[in-house]
Amino acid sequence: MTQQDHSSNQAKSYETQVHKLAELLSGSRRIVFFGGAGTSTESGIPDFRSTGGVFEEKSDFPHPPEVMVSRPFFERDLQMFYTFYRQKLLHPHAKPNGAHRTLARLEQAGKLKAIITQNIDGLHQAAGSSEVLELHGSVHRNDCLSCHKRFDLSVVLDSTSVIPTCPDCGGVLKPDVVLYGETLNDAVVERAIHYVQQADLLIIGGTSLSVQPAASFAQMGRRAGIVLMNRTPTSMDHEAVAIFRDPMGQLLENAYTYMSKS
Repeated sequence: MTQQDHSSNQAKSYETQVHKLAELLSGSRRIVFFGGAGTSTESGIPDFRSTGGVFEEKSDFPHPPEVMVSRPFFERDLQMFYTFYRQKLLHPHAKPNGAHRTLARLEQAGKLKAIITQNIDGLHQAAGSSEVLELHGSVHRNDCLSCHKRFDLSVVLDSTSVIPTCPDCGGVLKPDVVLYGETLNDAVVERAIHYVQQADLLIIGGTSLSVQPAASFAQMGRRAGIVLMNRTPTSMDHEAVAIFRDPMGQLLENAYTYMSKS
C-alpha cells in the first residue's frame, strides 16, 4: 500500500466516524454530555492522569498533587496550596474548543439537555452553554471564609499576595472547588442523576471512568445509548453503541456541521 493509499483510507475512516456521530446526534432528543478533563485538553489545559498530566509530570513540589489539593492541606499550608493551585489549576487565558462550542449549539438546538462536568475551568459557560452541572465546582467562584461573600476569579488573579484575601473584610478566600476530603454538592448530584436517567443519548467524553462518580453515572445511563469519546479504553467500552478515539472537539464540530447540512 502506498502512502497515498494509506492517507486515503485514513480519510475515509475518519469520514465514516463523522457520519456515525452525526447520525447519533440527529436521532436523539435528550442528549446529556458527561465530561472529564479530556474535554479541555484541546484548549491547552492539561488533564490529570495521562502522560504529561498534572498528576504525572515531574514536579518541584514536595508533596503529591492529591495531597496539595486536599482540604487538610488547604487548612495546613495555605501558601503552598495557592502556589500549586495558581501554577497548575488556573488557566485564565484558555478558550473554548470545538467540543465546548458544539455542545452549546446542541443545547441551543434543543437536543442537548445538560452538561455534567468534572472540570472546574468554566469553558462550557464561556462557549454559551447554560445548563452546566459542575460536580467539582469552579475556579470562577471564590468564597470568603470570614464574611462568606463570593467573588469571581479576577480577585484571585489580581491579588498582590499568593494567598488571596477578601476585598471587604480581609478574610482568606477559598475557591469553590471540591478538594480531596470534601463531599460533592448533593443538589448538583441529584440533578445530574435526573438528567442521566432521562437521557436517550449519553455522551461520555474525556474521561477514563476510572474514578467515582464518573463510573456510577455511566452505569445509571445504561437505558440510553452510550457514546464514548476518549483517547484510551474505558471500563464501559463493551456497553457503548459507538466509541471514538479521535480528538473530541474537532470530531464533534465536524459531525454537527454534517448533521446541519443533511
